[in-house]
Amino acid sequence: YGSQMAAVFYHGFIMLLKLENIINSFSDLLGKIAGLLLILLLFNIFFDVIMRYLFNDVSIGMQEMEWHLYSTMFLLGVSYSLRHNGHVRVDLFYERASYKTRAWIDLFGTLIFLLPFTLLVGYYGVDFVIDSYEMNEQSGDPGGLPYRWLIKSMIPFAFFSIALSGIGMVLHSINRIRGIHTDPEAHTGLFS
Repeated sequence: YGSQMAAVFYHGFIMLLKLENIINSFSDLLGKIAGLLLILLLFNIFFDVIMRYLFNDVSIGMQEMEWHLYSTMFLLGVSYSLRHNGHVRVDLFYERASYKTRAWIDLFGTLIFLLPFTLLVGYYGVDFVIDSYEMNEQSGDPGGLPYRWLIKSMIPFAFFSIALSGIGMVLHSINRIRGIHTDPEAHTGLFS
């Protein structure tokens, strides 16, 4: 009976690790898309500047596309940043804490602060997009971009993606607490 329970727990732990890796892969994909959007943004700005200063031709649509690309890049990049621990952290005692204590802080911080906030913004963002779609909202400027609901749809998508990255962070924290992940800052070797 004991060996069967151990096998069940082992397979459960393996499933948690696989789920963490799947979520991390999704967050990494969003980071790659954000990087691609940065390149597109640079080309867009370059084209806009050339057209404006060399040909005296201003395109409202191209200017609006700049902030569409920028906001999408930023919103998608947050999940990637969270996954790679590149987010802003108020560090009062976190860095001095042990590896497992930091995992507990990440676990509770994600469950208490990150997940409720991102799920709330994502939930209310859906109605924001639906209203924009039903009104057929578009740019108020002549020559601006139509379908404003497309850019607004990035808000709930991004916040649900951040929540998903938060779930990956919860799984990572659990795996750190259980000892599956080791401290990358731990020094091992001859001269440590």
